[in-house]
Order: sequence, then C-alpha cells, then structure tokens
Amino acid sequence: MQKITVALISGGVSSEREVSQKSGDQVYNALDKAKYNVVRYDPKTDLLRLVSDSPGIDAALIILHGQYGEDGTVQGLLDLLNIPYQGSGVLGSAIAMNKIASKQLYEQSGLPVPPYMVIRKGDTVNPGNCIRMLGMPLVIKPVSGGSSIGISIVRSEESFREALKTAFAHDNTVLIEAFIDGIEITGGVIGNEKLTALPIIEIIPDKKFEFFDYVAKYTAGATNEICPARIDEALSLKAQTFAKMAHKALFCRGYSRTDMILSGKDIYILETNTIPGMTAESLLPKAAKAAGISFSELLDRLIELSLDGRGKKRKTKR
Repeated sequence: MQKITVALISGGVSSEREVSQKSGDQVYNALDKAKYNVVRYDPKTDLLRLVSDSPGIDAALIILHGQYGEDGTVQGLLDLLNIPYQGSGVLGSAIAMNKIASKQLYEQSGLPVPPYMVIRKGDTVNPGNCIRMLGMPLVIKPVSGGSSIGISIVRSEESFREALKTAFAHDNTVLIEAFIDGIEITGGVIGNEKLTALPIIEIIPDKKFEFFDYVAKYTAGATNEICPARIDEALSLKAQTFAKMAHKALFCRGYSRTDMILSGKDIYILETNTIPGMTAESLLPKAAKAAGISFSELLDRLIELSLDGRGKKRKTKR
C-alpha cells in the first residue's frame, strides 16, 4: 500500500503557540508511520517550504490554535494549494473564531446562549449599566481567540475595568456575558454530512480555579474530566443534539467540540472549537476513547474525512 503524505502543521504565531507545538508532537507520535509519510511544518518559519512541497502533499493535519491557524487563514492557503485538510473550511473556521457571529447563528438555530452585550475599543462603557442589564457576576472575554486567554469573571464593579483592559489586550472587540452558574460540559462531533456525537464530558476544575482557565486546561491534575458526564440520559442526549446543531449552525465540517453550561435542566451554548486540543489526553480524544476510538484511529478518521469531497484531482500519481 502506497503511503499517504501528510503535512502536519503546528506551532504558528498565536498566543496558543506552545499548546499547538505540544499537540503537534503527540499527533506526530500517534500517526501510523506504516500508513503515512509525515512532514512537519511550522507556519512561523515554514510557509514557503509548505508552498514549495504542496504538489507532493496528499492531505494536511492542521494542529493550530487561535489566530492565523484556527480562523480560516491557513485553511484558505491550503485551498489555494489544493491540499485537503481535516476539519472546517474558511467559512466555518472564521465564524467559529468570532464569538459574536457564533452567538448570532446559535440564536438563529434556536440554541440558547447566555445574555450578552458587545463592547468595542473606544466605546464609552458604564459598568453600572452593564451590571444592571446582565446581572452579576459577569464574564468578560475577547471576541476572538481560545484556551480561555484574556477571560475574566467579574464579581464587583471595581474589577470591571481591569477585566475589560485584559480582554482588550487580545482583541479590539470584547464580549460581556451573564455568568451562568452550573456545570461545564463539552460535546464532540465527528463527521461531514453524517454526524456522530461523542459521549459528553463533565469538566470540574480544582476549587482554586474560578473557571476552566488556561492554567486549569493545561496543568496536569488541575481539572477532573469525567466521561461520560454524570448526567441523566435525557440531558446527555440533549447536549449531544445541541453539539450537532451548533456544528451545523456554524458550517463546520469534519469534527468540532462545543462547550456548554448545564444549569439545572437548562443547557447554554458557550462556543464551538473547530480545531479542538489534540493531545491524547485532550477532551475530544478522551471522548473518542470512551466511544471505543483510539487516538491513532481518531487521526485516521480525520484524515479520511479530509479526503472526502476534498480529494486532489491529479492527472498522475507520484
């Protein structure tokens, strides 16, 4: 059997570069070298080499997070180079990266989201008015980005402006949300036209963390992740349905992971990740494992999905 040449793209220039590099290392180690000829590329240094090598690349695995990786930019380059890749295309990637666009599409699809307002750099902001509209606590976050970078929970009017400053350091537009007290859960989806919902994961950060922030996400032992989540079957099915609805609402493809808050019997959509963390212990691979899919098998499936409908049209095979 002829090997498939896979471009493994990780690193990049976003604030999530380190996470991407670690994920790239684990993906490289998990890929079956009997099936794949794996060539690594870092967009920070290797874009010209990627362009030069493109005629010999069968598929790409994009293991990038944040700006210039998860937002449709690399996807657009790969489209131009006629390289199939796993996951969402330019449209779905760009929409999911923008929390405002995502929320609007969630709402149009009938998915519940926490009440919110949008603030742009230069706007006159009255903290008291925001608190009267949305209540307290509040969640303040940059509109773009991931890994909970730049997010703060505001529990007093005094801390409001500092949280706003933190968020504006990462984006010119900021989202202010009502804080929903509940259990954070996440639901993975795999597939193109036919979607499979993975088991729901319950996320319980250590009590020293206010929420599932960057440190809680990436520090070993800082968070207890339970799969399947300790919720009844009806709520689990509802969360899986919401994950599939969110995937479709944002024009996603291949796979995604949607983060939600369970408050009583109500589920609220927070955001959808089009390139979820991809170490063996990351949330989506953990859910896949609970469904009987090993990390290596998951990568095989994503490569298969990347080639479905996006296969290269070559006159001759190398």
